[in-house]
Amino acid sequence: MIARKLLYMTCFSLTGAATAAWGDTNSPPLQSLTVGIGSENAPRYSGSDKRHWQVMPVVQARDNAFFFDSLKGLGYDLQSDNGLYLEHTLGYSFGRSDRNSGWRDGSNELKGMGNIRGAINTAVAVGWMATPWLSFEGKATLPLSDSQGLQYQTSATLVPFQNNIDTLAIQGTALFGDSRYTNTFYGVNQQQSLHSGYAAYQTSGGFYGFDNNVSWSHQLTPRWSTAVSADYIWLGDRAKDSPIVFRSNQTLVSLAVLYGF
Repeated sequence: MIARKLLYMTCFSLTGAATAAWGDTNSPPLQSLTVGIGSENAPRYSGSDKRHWQVMPVVQARDNAFFFDSLKGLGYDLQSDNGLYLEHTLGYSFGRSDRNSGWRDGSNELKGMGNIRGAINTAVAVGWMATPWLSFEGKATLPLSDSQGLQYQTSATLVPFQNNIDTLAIQGTALFGDSRYTNTFYGVNQQQSLHSGYAAYQTSGGFYGFDNNVSWSHQLTPRWSTAVSADYIWLGDRAKDSPIVFRSNQTLVSLAVLYGF
């Protein structure tokens, strides 16, 4: 699910990034390891009117510029003194099932649509921390194996409050995709229409939605912390006109308990 991948990055990565990038120091710790457990209540897929809970492990490790994140993948980031930064990751998209699934997007409502196979992908993000409390970013995600199409997004993040214990962040993200991407996740081709009973639907690439996120992280002890995130996602005409989109206004809620070594 497109929105859920964005939520993962926002909920579990922004909290750590906010502390590092917007904290008292200008660079992240040279070495760190954080583990934890996260849970998310979300639609079964982008556009579904059915919801479910998912529980997932959270692992974040860093060695200088290189890092591993169980939700983002393996990558590195570079930061300059003027606030510009670059992040490059190698990750995996789980695709979508045409059955209810406990570990990836999917719903019985999609019976006959077939599965969207998982794909290895690479993501490149370029951003600018204009101030300690405001940043802008552009990101592109490209599949390297079975193509799901190109996804790209632009975002602005505001940190209205931060101290040694709490960080509150607000992020707005515009979502875009090429025609292969939007048709993979929202289109219905003739074969899928025949097997599923949904009317055939094809759309074009471009802007397809907007994600508004609010996240809060709280340091319980020097090692234990919690993170809570809520999203409101609006799907535009390219997505919401699809016969498999039953709800174009969606919400997601995530929470995690983390332990840092």
